[in-house]
Amino acid sequence: MAARRKKIILGLGLDNKDAHIRITKGKNFRLYGGSEETHETMQEKALKLNEQLDKRRKTLDDIDKEEFHEIAEKVGLDIIEDKS
Repeated sequence: MAARRKKIILGLGLDNKDAHIRITKGKNFRLYGGSEETHETMQEKALKLNEQLDKRRKTLDDIDKEEFHEIAEKVGLDIIEDKS
């Protein structure tokens, strides 16, 4: 039997100019790169998303696309989605 893959949020910050490597791993998310300000913003939004999931007593694996978009909008998360 194949192992079930766990869903995570991937945050990429592309505005780093100080050569500092920023990586944050947490429950349901992995954040890479960005300036100090961008990385902190990604952390804040990822934590808020987790708070919303906790309030609903759900994980990313438990919610569908529509519920994810609802939560993401509530916490101010920008979503890049493949439309193809």
